[in-house]
Amino acid sequence: MNTVNTGVNESADSVNTDTPRKSRPTTGPTRSTGRRPDPGADDGGKKPPAAARLVDMAREQYRFVMSPDGRPYAVALGGPNIALPLRNKGGLRQRLARQFVDAYPGEVASQSALTDAMTALEGIAEDTDPVPVHLRVGRDPAGGGIVVDLGSADGRAVVVTATGWNVVERAPVLFRRSGAMAPMPVPVLDGDGLAKLHALVNMDQSSFHQLVAWLVAAWIPDIPHPALVCKGEQGTGKSKAAQMFINLIDPSPAAKRSQPRDEKAWSRQAFSSWALCLDNVSTIPPWLSDTLCKAVTGDGVVDRALYTDDDVVVLTFKRVLALTTIDAGALAGDLAERVLMLDLQLIDSEHRRSEEELDATFEAVRPAVLGALFDVLACVLAVLPSVRLESMPRMADFARVLAAVDQTQGWNTLGDYLATSENVASDALEGDLFAMAIARLVDQAGTWQGTAGQLLEALPAPLVRPKNWPVDPTRTSGRVKRLAPLLRSIGIMVDDTQRSRDRTRHKLLTLTRAPDDDASASAPEQASLWPEVAPTGHGRTPPDQS
Repeated sequence: MNTVNTGVNESADSVNTDTPRKSRPTTGPTRSTGRRPDPGADDGGKKPPAAARLVDMAREQYRFVMSPDGRPYAVALGGPNIALPLRNKGGLRQRLARQFVDAYPGEVASQSALTDAMTALEGIAEDTDPVPVHLRVGRDPAGGGIVVDLGSADGRAVVVTATGWNVVERAPVLFRRSGAMAPMPVPVLDGDGLAKLHALVNMDQSSFHQLVAWLVAAWIPDIPHPALVCKGEQGTGKSKAAQMFINLIDPSPAAKRSQPRDEKAWSRQAFSSWALCLDNVSTIPPWLSDTLCKAVTGDGVVDRALYTDDDVVVLTFKRVLALTTIDAGALAGDLAERVLMLDLQLIDSEHRRSEEELDATFEAVRPAVLGALFDVLACVLAVLPSVRLESMPRMADFARVLAAVDQTQGWNTLGDYLATSENVASDALEGDLFAMAIARLVDQAGTWQGTAGQLLEALPAPLVRPKNWPVDPTRTSGRVKRLAPLLRSIGIMVDDTQRSRDRTRHKLLTLTRAPDDDASASAPEQASLWPEVAPTGHGRTPPDQS
């Protein structure tokens, strides 16, 4: 019997050679999967690519926005007002991967499909206008109130206005979350909340009032916040106190952090928390001092992203900081002007409590403490627009908040803060040998003028030079500029606007001791180290003013 050669291996599939291939049923199991085609498949029974199905799933559940710093986020439709990153851990990518398995049993979205889907969704987000995305606190543009994210899964928040505060089910502004955040308990009304907080910390009344004002100001997102420095000897409970303060403002499982090793490590920490504490600081390197100053006044860094597919990221630095230290002399001059120094008192053995007891007590009173602090914040918001200061200190916005606290609570936090700031500046000055040498030179001369190089020659160098002692005129000029605020705090004015009268036109430094009001007539004459004709460029020894 003759057979027809169809080109098909009959042993591999039961094929009826008398039936044309196109007439085979399309509703039965397929050879490739053994399953029925997906209902959403095209007319040929082939499913859309996994990336396309992922994009469709995402667009059905989320809207996509872009933050002002260029990061795309997804926001659940009808859910909490929480911005989910597209790619990072805990973001949309992981959620879609899990949902894909549930929607298509037996299938797992590949890494390439997820990557393609995220790229497409990023493009959708880029088509929208930038939307502010806040971390823990934000300002409501509609009502002008302050919104504090409770960090709970349901997205509830506290809205504080000039008339009071209340808990809302959905935040009126968009928040992002990070792994460094922890939920905040719901605040309660309790007329004794501040007293309960004071019972947990060993501070006198003046320091405690300044602490309350600092905690309240920490929730005002659009002003600089001085770094809170908890100072005291061993046994004063500095670390535990700072941990409690941070966990009131921005709870975190890691409220206390070790000193970062470089600026990138610091920026990653600062990006993930609104408030954080550097514990047990003994020495502060120059780069960290500069970085902390940026965190107080606001700055940012543009760098290549780590562990993401972004080209660059913008890491903002405006944060609420706390530090614990034994020696305040570790603070550089520019950082010393941006701190609130609080001394903690020694805890005697009779009143010392275990950490377990302190933690339990803190958790029990925290809702009442939060309610009391939000009460004070509402009072501050009510009077802050009308607060005017006769003179504006360095941290002027914070000083206005202190004045508002004093006006509503009957305290004297502003006066105490200004007095403490002067002491901090003096302590920082004593810890800087170069600044002390300048002070001694001006005390002898009254007024000194010359180039940076001549200043370096005129100052006696110590036998063991510290690392920050300048070694050339350029570094000397920079050091004097950085020390200018500290020198000004002890009455030494720095002027670098003048130039020499010869053809070299060198920049001159003028250091002047501000005379007392009753001694202005007897101020010593200026001792210039720049001669009328100086062909060699070298200075002279300042004349004896005695």
